[in-house]
Amino acid sequence: MQSSSQPSRSPQDIEVYETTELYGENGRFRVLQFSGEAVQGVLDLNHPRRVVFEYLRAMIHLMEAGNPYFEDVFLIGHGIGTLASYYSDKRFRVAEINPRVVELSRTRFGYAGDNVLLGDGRSLLAAEPDRSYDYVLLDAFTAAGTPPQFTSLEFFGLTRAKLNTHGTLIMNLMGRSGQDRLISAIHTTLREIYPYTRTFALPAEGTADLRNIVMAASTRPIPCQSRHMAGFSEITPGLGHVIRDR
Repeated sequence: MQSSSQPSRSPQDIEVYETTELYGENGRFRVLQFSGEAVQGVLDLNHPRRVVFEYLRAMIHLMEAGNPYFEDVFLIGHGIGTLASYYSDKRFRVAEINPRVVELSRTRFGYAGDNVLLGDGRSLLAAEPDRSYDYVLLDAFTAAGTPPQFTSLEFFGLTRAKLNTHGTLIMNLMGRSGQDRLISAIHTTLREIYPYTRTFALPAEGTADLRNIVMAASTRPIPCQSRHMAGFSEITPGLGHVIRDR
């Protein structure tokens, strides 16, 4: 990736920069990135409405295939606000722990929503009324990966309480293309709470390569069409341990 402008850093080591090449694609892109970590959000300056990341397009398809008439969504992890902007006609509540991320989403990426709650996503979700959401979405990362408070049996029980009768939890995770112990444990833990789960992953060259993994869980079957999953293929995680709050 070759940047066409110098990154601008905040005290939280968040970088915003523009580049003419991203993941092998030429164009004009504005990028939000935590210093030394993976890209957190991308705006295609030539096509601002475009959803660049494949995992977001896969999540969009799962949402629309599962319930084309959904209205209420709780999203943990704001980024540049791609999903909430894409669904500006829906009722989104967005939890973001870093106020600088929210500020940059507005000043550098054009986010116009007034639906972002500042604070820990799990605590904010716990304060919401039970059975009030069609979807709970998790897209939160630190340098160490998905924060552990979002992968435990207790957290998954909380999400089920906040979802309505036909609601679904959809998570963006990172895992290795071989049998990944954490992904297996997350899947096993989910199965303790939800009777239906499906897991999808992008292809990877080697078994040690990290890749996006989208995992969905519900009290009802989870429909999708593979041709609309943006390159994600269904996988079956192995048996793992049940993750509990520490």
